[in-house]
Amino acid sequence: MAAAMDQHPAASRLCDPVTLEILRGAIRAAHAEMEALLERTAISAFIREKKDFYTALFDAEGRLAVGSNVPIFGDVAAPVLARFPATTMQPGDLYWFNDCYGSQGAVSHSNDQVFLAPVFHGGGLCAFVMGWAHFADIGGLRPGSISPDATDIFQEGVIIPPTRLVAAGVVNDAALDIFHRNSRYPAQSRGDTSALMASVALGVRRTEEIAARFGAPVLADALRQLLARTEATVRRRLRETFAPGTHRFTDVIDSDGQGGGPFRIRFALTRTQDDRFVLDATATDDQAAGPVNFLMNPHVPGTALGLFFLGGDPSQVCNAGGPAALDEVRLREGSLLRPRFPAPLGLRGLTMMRVLAALNGLVNVAGGAAPAAHSAYVILLLRGTADGQPFLMSDGVGVGYGARPDQDGIDAVYFVAQENYPVEFLELGYPVRLRRYGINRDSGGPGRQRGGCGIVREYEILAEHAVLAMRIDGVAHPPWGVAGGMGGGSGRAVVNPGTPHERRLAPLSDGNVLRRGDILLLETGGGGGHGHPFDRVAEAVLGDVLDGFVSEAAALERYGVAVQDGQVDRGATAARRRDRPVARAFHRREYVDALD
Repeated sequence: MAAAMDQHPAASRLCDPVTLEILRGAIRAAHAEMEALLERTAISAFIREKKDFYTALFDAEGRLAVGSNVPIFGDVAAPVLARFPATTMQPGDLYWFNDCYGSQGAVSHSNDQVFLAPVFHGGGLCAFVMGWAHFADIGGLRPGSISPDATDIFQEGVIIPPTRLVAAGVVNDAALDIFHRNSRYPAQSRGDTSALMASVALGVRRTEEIAARFGAPVLADALRQLLARTEATVRRRLRETFAPGTHRFTDVIDSDGQGGGPFRIRFALTRTQDDRFVLDATATDDQAAGPVNFLMNPHVPGTALGLFFLGGDPSQVCNAGGPAALDEVRLREGSLLRPRFPAPLGLRGLTMMRVLAALNGLVNVAGGAAPAAHSAYVILLLRGTADGQPFLMSDGVGVGYGARPDQDGIDAVYFVAQENYPVEFLELGYPVRLRRYGINRDSGGPGRQRGGCGIVREYEILAEHAVLAMRIDGVAHPPWGVAGGMGGGSGRAVVNPGTPHERRLAPLSDGNVLRRGDILLLETGGGGGHGHPFDRVAEAVLGDVLDGFVSEAAALERYGVAVQDGQVDRGATAARRRDRPVARAFHRREYVDALD
């Protein structure tokens, strides 16, 4: 398929290698400037503090040419181009949508707003610029527009099909008025919309400047080369990793909040004798009644695998070359990954995180060197009244990521480059007090390389009355370890721990009533370990103990390292490690040769 993306021989290329790298850097710089503007001018915390946004540049045909490292997006430009042909577009246009089903999963839950603008130079279309961001509330069943109680997508807020929001510089204010009127926090919605529109407008200007500096033909050739380079690299790595034949892996999510589950995600990647790569997800379980369905665009698996295979190579970029490296992606309508309209999608993030882990599992089954499984980041929505005013605290809390063959897993990460809320921000902005915030000790899966640890947070509720929605996964089926590594720990949410009024909340639930003075203890899960824990260097285990990642008891039981008075007890460690547990390929509560 590389030839399909780059049919021009090297001798006829307009963009030389040096100019290509200058252009790539200029586009990256434009993205950084767009993101900085959005971060500094947005109103809602999920954009401003969490950094739940994304920017990208597409070529004139609508193919993602240079994007950020977020692997969950599909073919974003196609829904717009299907409704508004490129020949009808003009300078100053801006297109908008959040329609998950209408876009075939290019956007995968309704809170995510996509703005796409064409870029012209010399009278011709030369590129598209996109900005995307998670809006805090767009209507729906509950404040925040996301709830485990949702049973169809109409309960998750207003749906915007591909729409020309700005025509040659003239804004369709009526469309925006309808959108903001559907939000419980219209001022916040207006501010975030203005910030996202300004960010895209800045991207258009910077791309116009790049086209003017280098010429539209050179820019087009550069984007074509970047796409071809990514596709060629990913296909080469696929050939190196997957022998001819079919490789299978299964991962699982616990529940859907409506009494359903567990739900299994089953992938089979086949490399044919003529070097075609086919990813088949048709054996995945049926769609859920609750909002954990993930309407997976066919571009997602190739993008995610591409990011793994491109990792560590600064010359590469995330683009549509990754999806192009897979010759076919098969999905079954009515399944968890291809639900039928109007199935709810709001909490699709936990399924998406398991999809990414399952793709890592495929690589590991084939003999590759992917990380162990990660936890799914935790979402909580606290809604209520404080000082007579309604409030909405939408918080996404970091977890542990899986260990890699040569490095420990990453601790306390939300998702990619997105961040946990600082304590000061939470306490200034919401009626809560953080009594505790730190690492969830012993949550990282034991291994030669330790899985990343999750977070522990303890909130004191200062509001008169509040209702809490929780999204925690991996409790019944925690993240798996690989190559002898053990699985990661699970998360939990407990109200008033250690008191006669203690109650443990259902991991995926809404309607949990809290009152002033209640304490909410939140512990998030860790990532799986890689390699046998008894092979971890004793001094590394000691460092984990001293730094608060591993307890002394877990060091002895799981790693075979005895720690006494801040030192490794060499004799006791040698004795313990002589009783080495027998390991197998994967571990989730116990060692197994294959997960199901």
